[in-house]
Amino acid sequence: MKISPKVLAVVYFLMGIFFIYIAVLSAVDTIWNAATLVIALFATLNFGVSIRLLSLHVRLKKKKE
Repeated sequence: MKISPKVLAVVYFLMGIFFIYIAVLSAVDTIWNAATLVIALFATLNFGVSIRLLSLHVRLKKKKE
């Protein structure tokens, strides 16, 4: 049984939201510290993967029809 790209996109999107939440909590005095920037980078990568998986899902759906 394969996992669909749409389900994976939702999982990556939720992980991105979680990383943003952690980044907001880690910003104590300023957002320009290393931990906050690294966590924000992971969130950005997760959102990017989510968008690519959604586009893959749309392409596969169009190809199937």
